[in-house]
Amino acid sequence: MRFLAFALAAVVSTTAAAAVDPRTVPSQLDPVWQARTRAVFKQAIEIPSVHNRGQVPAVAKLLADQFRAAGIPDSDIHFMPYEGLPGDKTEALIVRWRSPHATKKPMLILGHMDVVEAKRSDWKYDPFVFREEGGYFYGRGTSDMKNGDVATMMGAVKLMSEGFKPDRDVIFFYSGDEETEGRGATLGASTWRNLTDAEFGLNADGGCASYDANFRPLGCGISIAEKTFQTYLFTTHNPGGHSSRPRPDNAIYDLADALEKLRKYRFQPTLNPANRGYFEERAREEGGSALGNSIRAWLANPNDGKDADIVEASPIDLGLTRTRCVATMLSGGHADNALPQSATATVNCRIMPGVQPVAVQAELQKMAGPKVEVRPDPNYIGVPTPSSPLRPDVLNAVTAAIQHFHGPQMHVFPVMQAGASDGSFFRAKGIPVYDVDGSWGISPLDDRAHGLDERLPVSAMYDDVLHWEMLIKALAS
Repeated sequence: MRFLAFALAAVVSTTAAAAVDPRTVPSQLDPVWQARTRAVFKQAIEIPSVHNRGQVPAVAKLLADQFRAAGIPDSDIHFMPYEGLPGDKTEALIVRWRSPHATKKPMLILGHMDVVEAKRSDWKYDPFVFREEGGYFYGRGTSDMKNGDVATMMGAVKLMSEGFKPDRDVIFFYSGDEETEGRGATLGASTWRNLTDAEFGLNADGGCASYDANFRPLGCGISIAEKTFQTYLFTTHNPGGHSSRPRPDNAIYDLADALEKLRKYRFQPTLNPANRGYFEERAREEGGSALGNSIRAWLANPNDGKDADIVEASPIDLGLTRTRCVATMLSGGHADNALPQSATATVNCRIMPGVQPVAVQAELQKMAGPKVEVRPDPNYIGVPTPSSPLRPDVLNAVTAAIQHFHGPQMHVFPVMQAGASDGSFFRAKGIPVYDVDGSWGISPLDDRAHGLDERLPVSAMYDDVLHWEMLIKALAS
């Protein structure tokens, strides 16, 4: 999962600098390092590290080779094979950059090496052939998230080449199944904790700065919380019979009735430190507009469902005020001339931080009614995670780096991700995590993660290397 910063649909004061297309501004990264970064990025994109293809270890080797060449000894480079989804063998990579004079607890940097499937027939060009065109890098993983893998590694390798010595160990954790089961992060936060234990984590699987189509800055959100991922199965049962003699009750109709209720259902809106910080910024940017007034009314009264509904009707704020559940798959019946004996809908929920999935299950069961059985997907039970306290040192470091490239008009603020990432597994085990990647794009034009013709501005890739270099220097020196 990767998101650009949530766009703030606001009237931002337009200056000459803000109106410049950021894609035309040359990166400050040295041309030699640009070439090195491009070469590794190309190799990473052209490895189809998709579920069940067995190619994640090739990405791990690519990254490990760069760390090794920079001086990290083999004893601090750990390849960790494991099984993700049943039968899917994959691998995590853990690298420790040791401090010669550690005075602080280690810092953890997170990423994932797997990508979602991309069909050649759907894309204009081969998704696993790296391509540069019109100021963009194209290919599956360019924005989700091999850019972050390469940028975190190259930022560290650049610092090593310059003789930088961190005052804390810097641990790099790259999982192999974030897009599916998240088993790697589960192991990383528990079984492999001796290799990953840290004071805090910085997640490259989370975007930051973005611009609108008029090149106005939309802000940089530091994700400090994530919704809990949980899928439920809605199932109806019926004796069935011959289709020539329809019954008054029908498994498919009963399921359809429940899904119609779900379509209209709204959970109680909730404010927490993460989405409150985001909506305070939204209210500031919206000014005296009707939407701005509704945001302020909801901030003043978190139980105000009416204004929360107005807020969430804005497409850019969808999913940020409450738990949301949506039907994603259907199955039912067994023959075209037989009444259905059962029907099942897959319902995916993104649950507000701190809310237990069992509580959402009970609420969904009450909503659906007695004709529908609601149960969680037995293959995955979500674990609620707390918000990470917004550390001043992380906030200051990210703000300095973001505004170095984008100017003071690019505001930095906390957000809650509507999706989920590997960071949630570490938060659940007591390591606060912050999504702070420095790559950027034009929203919504470049919001193509998991979609067709995924891309990233060329200069955004190079800027991200310097961004991570700045973060490591600020937080490990």
